Amino acid sequence: MGAVSQTSSSQERRTTEQMLEADRREPDVAQFAGGVSSDEQHAALRASVRQLGRLLGEALTRHEGPELLELVERVRSLARQPDDEELHALLDGVDDATAVVLARAFAAYFQLVNTTEQLHRWQELSTGEEGPLARTARRIGAALEDGSLEREEAEAVLARLEYRPVFTAHPTEASRRSVLELLRRIADLVEAAEDPRARAADVPLAERRMAELVDMLWQTDELRVSRPEPKDEARTAVYYLEQIATQVVPDLLAELDRTLGSVGLVLPPAARPLRFGAWAGGDRDGNPNVTPEVTLDVLGLQHDMGLRILVGQVEELLSEMGSSSRVVSASAELLASLEADAEALPITFRTIRRLNAEEPYRLKLSYVRVRLMRTRDRLAHGTAHEAGPRLRLLRRAARRPVPRARLDAGRGRRPHRRRRDPAAALGELFDRLGELDTPYAELDRDERTALLSRELESRRPLVGASAADLGEAATASLDLLRAIGAAQDAYGPDVVETYIVSMTHGVDDIFGLVVLAREAGLVDTGTPQRPATARLGFAPLFETVAELEVAGPLLEALLSDPAYRRVVAARGDVQEIMLGYSDSSKDAGIAASQWQVHRAQRALRDIAREHGVVLRLFHGRGGSTGRGGGPTGEAILSQPNGSLDGPIKITEQGEVLSDKYTLPQLGRWNLETALAAVVEASLLHRRSLLPADLLEQWNATMDVVASSGQEAYRALVRDDGLVPFFVSATPVDELGNMNIGSRPSKRPGGDGGLEDLRAIPWVFGWTQSRIILPGWYGVGSGLAAAREDGRADLLAQMYGSWPFFRTFLSNVLDDAGQDRPRHRRPLRRAARARRLRRAVRPDPRGARPHRRGGAGRDRAGDAAGVGAGAGAGRWSCATPTSRPCTRCRPACSAGCATSPRASSRTPTSSARCC
Repeated sequence: MGAVSQTSSSQERRTTEQMLEADRREPDVAQFAGGVSSDEQHAALRASVRQLGRLLGEALTRHEGPELLELVERVRSLARQPDDEELHALLDGVDDATAVVLARAFAAYFQLVNTTEQLHRWQELSTGEEGPLARTARRIGAALEDGSLEREEAEAVLARLEYRPVFTAHPTEASRRSVLELLRRIADLVEAAEDPRARAADVPLAERRMAELVDMLWQTDELRVSRPEPKDEARTAVYYLEQIATQVVPDLLAELDRTLGSVGLVLPPAARPLRFGAWAGGDRDGNPNVTPEVTLDVLGLQHDMGLRILVGQVEELLSEMGSSSRVVSASAELLASLEADAEALPITFRTIRRLNAEEPYRLKLSYVRVRLMRTRDRLAHGTAHEAGPRLRLLRRAARRPVPRARLDAGRGRRPHRRRRDPAAALGELFDRLGELDTPYAELDRDERTALLSRELESRRPLVGASAADLGEAATASLDLLRAIGAAQDAYGPDVVETYIVSMTHGVDDIFGLVVLAREAGLVDTGTPQRPATARLGFAPLFETVAELEVAGPLLEALLSDPAYRRVVAARGDVQEIMLGYSDSSKDAGIAASQWQVHRAQRALRDIAREHGVVLRLFHGRGGSTGRGGGPTGEAILSQPNGSLDGPIKITEQGEVLSDKYTLPQLGRWNLETALAAVVEASLLHRRSLLPADLLEQWNATMDVVASSGQEAYRALVRDDGLVPFFVSATPVDELGNMNIGSRPSKRPGGDGGLEDLRAIPWVFGWTQSRIILPGWYGVGSGLAAAREDGRADLLAQMYGSWPFFRTFLSNVLDDAGQDRPRHRRPLRRAARARRLRRAVRPDPRGARPHRRGGAGRDRAGDAAGVGAGAGAGRWSCATPTSRPCTRCRPACSAGCATSPRASSRTPTSSARCC
């Protein structure tokens, strides 16, 4: 099959080829593999690791004696040997108490290594002449100049620009804040010691301080004594948010202003290009510990943090902004506001007028400070929020907004959690009225949809004045919605703006929540003559492949309902949709998951446009590839053209927060990269210029990859031997018993099978054993099927010029290389890139067997179209190691001998047969 339809004219073909060539690029391996790659940074990293390792060794000797240090060094040396028999013998002779201390020593070592690697990664990324925002601005300037982007369109999109990272609290963040703070301070000292401007006389003092912190790290217990509660998880999110607010956001937004201004674009004063959200205390999906009372407590915690930061920033501005009316003039708007402030706050006016009478900005800031202090007092006493004027002048003067996290509520809709199921609540309300011939729970989906649609147009209350006889499910649902109303009364209307409905199978799931919100006083659906009011938005969450397949038709049905369309209009004509990556990947494999999410976005984009609605997609992704992870900026730029129209929300999964945000410098880089991608995708990726027939060929090829990958993956997960292997080969049970999260690792009420295991421990368990099966399994089978179907040239073309396909394969390849130590991965990037290219480009010499083995070798060997595909072989023991152990070697050899891929393997002592 040719790259371009033969019916196209030569001129069209040349134009298409030129566009493909313009989009063609190799993936930036530095974005995917992590670590450092330059010789300079690698040398600096090794020097830092040696220094920190020496200091840790001294701490071990002081506290545990030289015997432990000798044991650590012996284990480290043996672990590097090709044969592990001596290592097994050594470890078998270690008693339990020594084993615990030994494990702590290696854990502390790798914490120090990872921290200094983060520091040097940031130093390497920031060495370029221009940052991500500057590069994006240059592209925007070129588009404005050649006419491919209209200035009016750019200004309209920038007015609704919003990148919102949402911090989650899933049970995968094991780091304590005490440990994180010590590691951050150690990184600061490492950076200061490497500064060429540092005085030689200061080096001994800095090393002594570093030794003190390393010693304190050893003395600090890295494990929590008890399981954290939702409020503890919220405090972790606040820890990161406070650091971001004070050390990252001000300079980042100033850089955004500067770079856009360089091409003649200006953000409007009311624009909020960077916001933050949080799930800690609001996510009820299978977490019985999250109650309405907990949600209100968490919101109070967040707002206290935000107000403390704001007061500090205002006081800093007070010391800076001494602009005198004798030198510069003040706007009439500012002078009028000062008169209103003096009347509203007479005591403050009498206190400050003598000292600051001719300094209007200081006067204004003094009033702002008093109002912020009064707000803290108001919240402490539980009085209602009062809307005030927006302080636009502050934003123009300092650009220092505080990332107060908005809370997303809901998600608790599981069949076995009837107490929290809105459908059960509606059943109790309707059955209580006695109007239905059939109980609500026995109505089919079409009947429920018709009933709820009529109810949305109705003006009657379902609850009425008496709620004493409400059932348990109705009481729980209404209590939650009333708590949201109370939070909005206390903190403002946007503190909780979205209710996310998990397991959305039909429009009745959304209509039902709107009816309940109406009963709680949060929604008035209005009439054709009177607009609706809605204090809360509603976002369906599509999690499985089956749900993603019907996402477009479901949105069409939602927006076609007049009452619901009025609710969306009351929310500013913004409809939020959440897309789940973890469950769809666990359900059908990474290839089918990624492709179905991409196709769903296209359908949602087109339907939103037809109805005149701004689509705000919420991507539930992050962490490892099996959960949609990978570089955030690359993921944003790989979205379908036109699907990003300004606003976007993306989860920041709990297990990556420490890696991305412990160091403020790296946090700045990560946020700038993502924000630059949002700007570029919103302005420059609004429509595709490629011919429709070429896009259809790409779509058909990806259909083959996804369907074959899904078939291979589901064959594996339906194998009766998988669950016993998973439990024995991964620490999934141990993870569930650790005190790292408030939510249970398994959904209650099940029989303990794979379907009851949450997607997060499913992925995390494979990751801890370095098999990382959800991030690659089935992809090789899909690529092989496409090549066998004669689509090899198309695969090469897609890899070169389609951001989605290129990013997808780059992420898969990175996961396929995670079985080697992280500090060695950057040295293998070129080899990985060559293997990736072979996967999508024909080899004139024919298929060649891969010498490197791997756990379930679908990773690189099958990814190149070699072998029988994913799941064709079998495992012979439940001990996945880099070499077969003595006990398993005979069984492993037998497994290799019977494997369809035996021609590419030799069952020797160095083969990876386990």
